[in-house]
Amino acid sequence: MRQRTFRSPLLFIAAFALLPCFQGMTQDWTHFVRTSGHGCDIDQLREVMNDARQTHLFGIEVDNDISGRYESFLNPEKKLQAIKAMADSAHAAGNYAFIYNAGLECITENLQPGSRSFLRDHPDWVQRNREGKPAVFSSGDAFWIPENSEDVWITPYAPEWRKIYMEQIRKIAATGIDGIYIDIPYWMTHFEGWENTWASFDEYTVKEFKLRTGIDAMKDFTPGDWHDPDFIAWVDFRINTLTEFMAEIDRNAKSVNPACKTIAEIYPGIGEEAPRVGADVFDMYPAVDAIAHEYNVGENSARRTPAEWMEYMIGMYTFRAFADGKPSWMLSYSWDGEEKIKPADAIENLMMSQVVAGTNSWDARRFVMSGSNDYEARTRIYQWIAANQQLIYAPREGASPVGVYFSPKTRNYFSWDYTDSYLGMMSLLINHHIEFEIITPRTIDKAKSRIILLPDVRCLSADETEMLSKWVKEGKTLITTGETGRYNEKRIANTGEKRFSDQFKGQSLTHFIKGAPETDYFRSLKKCTNDSVFSTGFTGSNKKGVEDLMRSIVEDANYKPAIMVQNAGGCITQSCLVKGKPAIFIANFSGLKSRENAVQNPAKDIVLTFEKAAKASKVTMIPFAGQPIELKPYMINGKLTVHLPEILRGAIVFLE
Repeated sequence: MRQRTFRSPLLFIAAFALLPCFQGMTQDWTHFVRTSGHGCDIDQLREVMNDARQTHLFGIEVDNDISGRYESFLNPEKKLQAIKAMADSAHAAGNYAFIYNAGLECITENLQPGSRSFLRDHPDWVQRNREGKPAVFSSGDAFWIPENSEDVWITPYAPEWRKIYMEQIRKIAATGIDGIYIDIPYWMTHFEGWENTWASFDEYTVKEFKLRTGIDAMKDFTPGDWHDPDFIAWVDFRINTLTEFMAEIDRNAKSVNPACKTIAEIYPGIGEEAPRVGADVFDMYPAVDAIAHEYNVGENSARRTPAEWMEYMIGMYTFRAFADGKPSWMLSYSWDGEEKIKPADAIENLMMSQVVAGTNSWDARRFVMSGSNDYEARTRIYQWIAANQQLIYAPREGASPVGVYFSPKTRNYFSWDYTDSYLGMMSLLINHHIEFEIITPRTIDKAKSRIILLPDVRCLSADETEMLSKWVKEGKTLITTGETGRYNEKRIANTGEKRFSDQFKGQSLTHFIKGAPETDYFRSLKKCTNDSVFSTGFTGSNKKGVEDLMRSIVEDANYKPAIMVQNAGGCITQSCLVKGKPAIFIANFSGLKSRENAVQNPAKDIVLTFEKAAKASKVTMIPFAGQPIELKPYMINGKLTVHLPEILRGAIVFLE
């Protein structure tokens, strides 16, 4: 739940254009969202629609939270009328709108002695820690909680509350609104003092857990004991609970309005926060239509170091892999008063990175969901995104990628090691400009790669092992590091014939790298936190281990790129196929420095070589926020080669 502010922007006339070669996509409106937050009172609708027209918003977020404010939870009719009016206004303008609604949080404002409040009326509906303390907070605990207010976090297993909540979801959907945006459906473990509680231990949740597993959550394990299988069952249960909750919201909304989309706002990225709060974006993507990621490595783009830009990009690429064709919205922040940074530069860098990753931008002022740090910059960039959206958001397929396996179970149970190992493996490929493909247990059967890397993937189920065995039998290469396969999907050690390495003995296409050099590499990279990208190199990493790992990929596995990228130090590139055509998305981070400089050193002399391209191919480059430039390629040794013009922030290059 967030505090909102509103401001009327300057007039701007919308103009949309599409690249002809990428017309004809069939994705729905959620794939092309360019948004910001607004209020939703009846007297605000004209201002909201003016903002949408003037700054090129597509998919308009409005805040008229019914379930998250106790007054409207009890009496929702006035807000429902405003939501219907908003839907009608958006549709009349050829646009779409979605409404903010809290997940498991409810605020009672203007609390007085003896007055009604959520906690006073329904103490049994509230989440609790193991000592029985209720999850109730005040204005000093979070900036969005008003003075003299009560903020409670609700257990999803309170049956009467859940019945009322789902009734309200159906009423919201019946207004004709295009989407319902559910904010932070979490177990309360992210406020100070609650981080290690592994809540909730309220009577309803404890009862449901025992019904499903036979385990008494109050007695049978110590929260945080990763060696205890009963605690592992609790971790899994908490994740499953929130995924099921979002799936039920989606079913209820679509039961009265099949076109209504369900969007979940989630702040955990790909690390330890996911099992702690119980909202795992990997697990949740199949249950909803889109996820809005409040993912902010380094707080905001003005404060982000080069190493944090790398991590931010990997996070977004990973979300896109989890989404498996669904859209990924980025509720992220660009600037918060950094004196040496112009807000427009911070906005441009943030949105450039999102365009390169194929995610959707959400402009916001500082750390609220509405407004802007620079309306002119928003208008200019959103107009450019609108003109190129069919290229930016079209599905990206592998040309000749190397696969990196993301293991949700390993991340859940060994997140402190696995996350760095995964980030390190991705960083290695990105820094060598090797085309990558992030593979998950859901996507391995349709992967384009012929090489798969398992970075210290300690937990593998029997099904996953069988899929990897099939991978090798099909003549593809398997490369592992660290303790890959040591445990099963329940964190129980494999022994005897079940040992992963023993099942692949004698396989010439299987390579086991000792240790986890990619982990050392990433941790060394982080030590260079505020150096200009690649200016000093990443010293201190396990150099020999990294060399052995890269040799396994390039030489032993005989990797051949479809697109070779040269002279792009300081840039992150994603090579792929868009509608069957080669494309390269380029983000330049050279010269950026946290809080001090947000204007890149221009990337010069980048050379692209296409393994298979006709001499007559047309090559076009679109600089970020710029106009298309037709380039002049030439043939060398039967391969199409092109020198790129100078790139400031980023660019898209594609062949026709």
